[in-house]
Amino acid sequence: MKISFGNLYPSTLGFETVLRDIEALMENSIESVHEKFPPHNIIKHNETSYSVELAVAGFNQSDIDVTVKDGLLIIKGDKSKDDTKTIRLADTIEVKGADLVSGVLKIALENIIPESKKPKKIEINGIKNLASQQLNSLTA
Repeated sequence: MKISFGNLYPSTLGFETVLRDIEALMENSIESVHEKFPPHNIIKHNETSYSVELAVAGFNQSDIDVTVKDGLLIIKGDKSKDDTKTIRLADTIEVKGADLVSGVLKIALENIIPESKKPKKIEINGIKNLASQQLNSLTA
């Protein structure tokens, strides 16, 4: 069964990519989700700080490659082709670093929201002010 959010696209300006990602995830079977090894945890430390933790027992630091490309966090182990984990990141998430301690890979992430995306208060002008602005624009 294919699920589509196509009818939501007109009412969700800018969320088309997210909806397509959800559609793609829902198309995958449960078996393919469980095949993604190793399992990982995403831990929220505060409003802007996160970490991804993976159990990578048996891997050395030189066996692991962590890359960010096109909004994807790619964690790859050199021991076999199956040792790859891919996690989609939001546009505002930055990878700050990675540590390997006692067989656990910890990747530090930070959500850095630019000023242009932060909430801002929009002042509501009164009718007198609006009429004055319209009159000024007509006479200019």
